[in-house]
Amino acid sequence: MTIDLDVHLQAIVDGDRRAFGRWLAAAEPNVRLSLRSFAAVIDVEAVLQEALLRVWQVAPRFERDGAANGLLRLAVRIARNLAISEVRRVKATRPIDGDGDVEVAVDVAAPDPMLRAAIVDCRDKLPPKPRQVLDSRLTSEGLRDDQELAEAIGMRLNTFLQNFTRARQLLAECLRKRGIAIEGLA
Repeated sequence: MTIDLDVHLQAIVDGDRRAFGRWLAAAEPNVRLSLRSFAAVIDVEAVLQEALLRVWQVAPRFERDGAANGLLRLAVRIARNLAISEVRRVKATRPIDGDGDVEVAVDVAAPDPMLRAAIVDCRDKLPPKPRQVLDSRLTSEGLRDDQELAEAIGMRLNTFLQNFTRARQLLAECLRKRGIAIEGLA
């Protein structure tokens, strides 16, 4: 049965953590499936977690385009763009194939209701440069690669990547202190 997951969109935009959790539970397998062709080359789990984190951050600004599963399609696009950037970063030479078509299967589960607030609070506590890098990735919504983002904020790519790694580590540490462990974040 195919269901338009955008039924959760207005509640997500309004900040309803449970609605995002229901969306996430149904969308995650589809986003993961869209990354299957990258599995032999990169750490797909890390890319998946980063993509879902970005979706959570940009969801309040997302606007429907009239077609079904717009937020899911955005999540897949973000994930695949991140995967492509990661392939370039590690200079992978193995071929990547796959068409990226996504079939939506819905399985709803209740998430931790404090997750969004914890992520936002922990992000707000990041030092200026790591936060600037993290925010630039999030606001790009997966549409720009790291080289472009680094240039836009006046950093070398290596410095940008180091700051992003630091942001992920600090975010993971902050979340762990709150009892939230996110696999693949740090």
